[in-house]
Amino acid sequence: MMIFFKERLALLSVPKTGTTAFQAALRNRADMVISDPPELKHAPVYRYNRWVRPMFEKVCGAELEVVAVMREPVSWLGSWYRYRQRPGLDGNPNSTKGVSFDEFLHAYCKGKPPAFANVGSQAKFLEAQPNGCKVSHLFRYEDQDALLAFLQQRLDQDIQLERKNVSPRGDLTLSPDAEAHYRRKKPAEFELYESLLPC
Repeated sequence: MMIFFKERLALLSVPKTGTTAFQAALRNRADMVISDPPELKHAPVYRYNRWVRPMFEKVCGAELEVVAVMREPVSWLGSWYRYRQRPGLDGNPNSTKGVSFDEFLHAYCKGKPPAFANVGSQAKFLEAQPNGCKVSHLFRYEDQDALLAFLQQRLDQDIQLERKNVSPRGDLTLSPDAEAHYRRKKPAEFELYESLLPC
């Protein structure tokens, strides 16, 4: 998460959506950077609303606009699946080594997914709160140019990005049955993504 106070912007870091590259490029420009621990770096809207927003509202009398990125749901799970294939996780319950992408999607859709498929939800991460706190500007991961243009305009500077935290390559072959199962079990993920303006 990054805060740009003068511009009244909070950029949330939805996991697996490329925001680490923006954090690296804008670290010195931001007024506040939360890069660790992961629970705070990747604070969802509800956590931002509970802890960060009140700080600026009560101390500074300021309401920040919230910016976030959402990735196409199958691609998002594909990135998690590949990320958890890395050798450093071998033997760990979070590892997807020896698990097919189909198996990963089916496991993710269970009421209580196993550790290797327990990766959260973009829709839940971005969910508007009862008090009205919500994402003001939500961009598709697949339209990086739109996010880049928005931030360059609001921050009044050029931004040079380098790829960071890239998942290793992996086989993302997916059966129609597995994708249909995912869409049926997790419709909120697709509904939110499809509500965004196309690239």
